[in-house]
Amino acid sequence: MDHSSPKALLEHSHRPEDGLTPDESRIQSRYAAFADLVDLAPAAAFIRDAAGRYLWANHAYAHLYGTVPEEIVGKYIEDLDAPAEADRFRALDEEILSRGTPVRHTLGYRRRDGSAGRAVGHRFPVRESAQTCVAGIYVDVTDHLRTTVQWQEAEENLQALRDHSGLPCALLSANGRVVEASAAAAELFQLSPHDLVGRRAHTLLAPEPDLGRLHRRWQGLISRRTRRVETSAVLVDAHGLQRRAQLHLTTIGHSAARARHVWAVVTHQSLAHEAHPSLTAAQIRILSLLAEGSSNGDIATSLKLSRQTVDYHLSRLRHVLGAATRPALVARAYVLGILAPRAWPPRSATAAHPLSTV
Repeated sequence: MDHSSPKALLEHSHRPEDGLTPDESRIQSRYAAFADLVDLAPAAAFIRDAAGRYLWANHAYAHLYGTVPEEIVGKYIEDLDAPAEADRFRALDEEILSRGTPVRHTLGYRRRDGSAGRAVGHRFPVRESAQTCVAGIYVDVTDHLRTTVQWQEAEENLQALRDHSGLPCALLSANGRVVEASAAAAELFQLSPHDLVGRRAHTLLAPEPDLGRLHRRWQGLISRRTRRVETSAVLVDAHGLQRRAQLHLTTIGHSAARARHVWAVVTHQSLAHEAHPSLTAAQIRILSLLAEGSSNGDIATSLKLSRQTVDYHLSRLRHVLGAATRPALVARAYVLGILAPRAWPPRSATAAHPLSTV
């Protein structure tokens, strides 16, 4: 008799000559529909008797052995599996038969290509043809576990690269909250990594006129109008010290309509300093010309100012920046991030990379 499907088992157990009542017939019909579902389900399922002989297997189970259900039914465990695995599977069956209760577990097995596989599921006792048998249903999780391991390894490699690069970097959510942060980022803000994660990014920025422009570029990233932005901002640490930093902002993931995360990497940063009054555009231009080697007279002519006005601005700049001489004033302008360290002729750090976007 063909027992290659649960429907066949059902029909064998409930033959028409048994004289089923109408209610029993309806129940049998529902069970037959369920049997078809199990037969074609993606989870591998089987039924074996106490001797280890297959009474039924679905297509997913037969596929594990590179065959069809009809070739499984009637065979014994040893006909399909290596001796060591067959002994282990028999022991599991005997455990189910002796306990009489279902068992959920993760099972290791040898795949058709010879590689190690993992499956998770249940073994449980069932009654069939007046005998207690063992049924099992399992889902192959080999590929899922492999992907999980690869993902964990990639995360570990990324973390090692992030921490050993020495670059302050942080993963920000779309609403501007710190999700992950490198050790260098925590050090930059004088915070522990635990205290930095969860902070809102705007609390780490010093108030300045450029914030509006930075906010617009951020919205461009989140809405995916741009993928990368290179800009600068003044950061403020836990002690209130400020420093200008060059920032590279890059979205990750391109499947959704809006970016969910942005990597922020600090590539250059100025010396930390106490907050000082914002410099005017004229003062920054004077510093640029001074760094270029211009005399006071040259600066006055270039900016169409009087010598007295230039002298006043230079005196004011020496006071604000704490520099007693012209060379010291230029040096302070660079280490405080007022002038761009990689630009010539000298110019403002905020204009050195005019918010280049991709």
